[in-house]
Amino acid sequence: MVLSLKQIEKISKALGDSNRLKILHHISKKGGSGQCSEIQGVIDLTQPSISHHIKILIEAGIIEPEKEGRNHKYTLNEQLLKDYTSTIGSQFRGS
Repeated sequence: MVLSLKQIEKISKALGDSNRLKILHHISKKGGSGQCSEIQGVIDLTQPSISHHIKILIEAGIIEPEKEGRNHKYTLNEQLLKDYTSTIGSQFRGS
C-alpha cells in the first residue's frame, strides 16, 4: 500500500526523536511487542515523558496499544513500517 504524503510526514516526525527510536528498538527486541513497565526500565525518562512519546507513536500508527488487565502492551505495526519504507524508497527512485 502506498502511503499518503501526510502519513509519511507524520511517521517521519515520530521517528525523528531518539527516545521514540529507543522505544521502538526495545519493542522490536522483544519480538515486536512490549509492556509499558518494561519501557520505563530501558529509557531514563519520567512516566509522563514516556507516555507522551508513546502517544506520538500510536498517533502515527507505528505501534498499536492493547490493554492487558492493568498493564498496557504495545505492538509494532510491521505492515505500516514496510509500507513506509516501500513508499519512501519508491519516492527516491522516482516511481
